[in-house]
Amino acid sequence: MRNLGQYRIKGNGRTMNTTEGNVVAIDLSAAIVSVAEERPSVLTVANPQTGEDALPFGPFDPVRHRTLESGLRGWVDEQTHLDLGYVEQLYTFGDRGRHTRNPGEGPRVVSVGYLALTRQCSEHPAPDAQWRDWYRYFPWEDRRGQKPAVIADVIAPALKDFCNRAADRPAEKSRCDRARLCFGLDGMAWDEEKVLERYELLYEAGLVPESVRDGRAAAEKIKPFGVAMAFDHRRILATAIARLRGKMKYRPAVFELMPDGFTLLKFQRTVEAISGIRLHKQNFRRLVEAQGLVEGTGKFSAPARGRPAELFRFRREVLRERPSPGIRLGGRR
Repeated sequence: MRNLGQYRIKGNGRTMNTTEGNVVAIDLSAAIVSVAEERPSVLTVANPQTGEDALPFGPFDPVRHRTLESGLRGWVDEQTHLDLGYVEQLYTFGDRGRHTRNPGEGPRVVSVGYLALTRQCSEHPAPDAQWRDWYRYFPWEDRRGQKPAVIADVIAPALKDFCNRAADRPAEKSRCDRARLCFGLDGMAWDEEKVLERYELLYEAGLVPESVRDGRAAAEKIKPFGVAMAFDHRRILATAIARLRGKMKYRPAVFELMPDGFTLLKFQRTVEAISGIRLHKQNFRRLVEAQGLVEGTGKFSAPARGRPAELFRFRREVLRERPSPGIRLGGRR
């Protein structure tokens, strides 16, 4: 891992620490999301130490970087050659051990995560960066087809064992309740926004490689629960996916991923790719029309076969008309 900008805490506003001699490293990480060909993707780089997939990241330099966001944009440009557009801060992650190979070694890392949305262009990113399908890391989150077999075949039995290993009956009940709520077990409804809660439950149960790496579980318990990422980057990505899934219900953030002109079918497929669920075509179209989110351009697509479809664009006036314009995911199929 590169030097993450280790700063001793001083009373100058740059860093903070209450224990003499302790060191804190401030890290900036970006979950850069795009959708192409119904494939929700995240831009990754390789961890120079292990080769694992990582989010673009780097240290915050309090001298060189005017703000946290400017520091983030600088690291992303250097590592991916991408000039970010829409960016918002997600969360600050500071758990001990999740940035070190051995718990307790090295500085305490405070990682500030960001969500960025962009449209994939024809130009390839930097040689060491590549777009990855985010369901590569969370295969249980894609429910656009059949319910993922990994839930019934692997996750549910493993979580049942986790429940049985609880110290007492109340703890066992709490674990079982969490499993049912997170993964929609025993007839419970699936909540597409609980991405982070599902990953954290698997982490706590010692069922993902990150649990072993952080010294919280034995290697023999590991199951094929998606591809691990460097450091705590899969946790940051889970937070980003959950944020986007929730945000598009009350803000038109999804249009940051759309071209200037698009068909309603392409728009629906983009929403489905992000949410991981299929939507009823006619209900979706009625919903979009009723909410006044798009308007026709008077132009039509030129498909290789089939009838041309009208092209639409985001109707920006909706931002002044309603306080929370977004896509309510009704009419699921």
